Amino acid sequence: MSDQPMSDHPVLFIPGPTEVDAELRQIMSMPLLGHRDPKFVTVVQDVCQQLHMLFATAQHAAFETCAATALMEAGIRNLVPRGGRTLHLVCGAFSERWQKIAKLCGRDAEAMTVPLGQGHDPAALRARLQQGPPVAAVMITHNETSTGVLEPLQQLAAGVRECQPEALVCVDVVTSLAGAELRFDDWGLDFAFAGTQKCLALPPGLCVYALSERAMARAATVEERGYLLDFTRSVKDTNAGKTIATPCVPLVYALQRQLQRVAAETLEGRQARHLAMRETTLAWAERAGFAPFVADATMRSPTVSCIDARGGDVEALAKKAAAAGFKLDKGYGDLKGKAFRIGHMGDHPLARLQQLLAAL
Repeated sequence: MSDQPMSDHPVLFIPGPTEVDAELRQIMSMPLLGHRDPKFVTVVQDVCQQLHMLFATAQHAAFETCAATALMEAGIRNLVPRGGRTLHLVCGAFSERWQKIAKLCGRDAEAMTVPLGQGHDPAALRARLQQGPPVAAVMITHNETSTGVLEPLQQLAAGVRECQPEALVCVDVVTSLAGAELRFDDWGLDFAFAGTQKCLALPPGLCVYALSERAMARAATVEERGYLLDFTRSVKDTNAGKTIATPCVPLVYALQRQLQRVAAETLEGRQARHLAMRETTLAWAERAGFAPFVADATMRSPTVSCIDARGGDVEALAKKAAAAGFKLDKGYGDLKGKAFRIGHMGDHPLARLQQLLAAL
């Protein structure tokens, strides 16, 4: 990973897509190979095996050529019977999107909502699960990209398992996988997914996911699961190297190499680097007269910092970044122009982040 800004394009410090290293871009310029070629079949099998390391699971893992939003829908269609009830922990735009998708899929989607900039209290979730009606699944957005909130996933999942043992724990790990601590098996998760364009620092186009044994058993009982993302079929076939549809071949090769790079850095090392970038960003924000949008320090994302501009000129700040060869985000949804986001995720070294902050 080079710490120098690129001269041919703005270096991306937005919350995705993220900057892609030259080595990975070079791999994706390879001549195209047929997806049934024995060489590629071996690559697909290897990627599926490496995904077990990424998710920290001994259960099921696979990938598909699609956006992460497709896996939000697949999770509903595979794991929640039509008319079934889901509970969504809503704390921002993307957790809210999952609830909307559930409704559009004909499910009874209940929202447990907290104000922007806050995460969910595990005790409050336990109270809802103990007092409210049973749910087929609880949907949690581990790292809410729109606000920079990192939910206390381990504690929330434990509450679900304790209070409603039959409910599945389904998790959006789009901006936490390979950047924040995630232990699929140890934390009792049932379904988790992420796109390649976030902490995996690849272009968009692939989605990786993990499933528990009990999630696979549930899927086998649910009707109208669809075709491409029928978990009972897609997991088995992809792990055998036989993708159901034609995948993005060059991107799969790049994912194979990136997973090797992640293993070499180690997940612990990668997590420590992201935490260092968060602390560096927040220290700069304080010196500059800004403040973290997330008040609770224990819930601040290690991969994307949402900064309250406190009335400052966000547009001028973005122009400063652009003049120095960088791109940052000017706020999402209701926070546009009021807060800005720095996506310090993926393969960025600390030194490159410091160059951006110096320019600001």
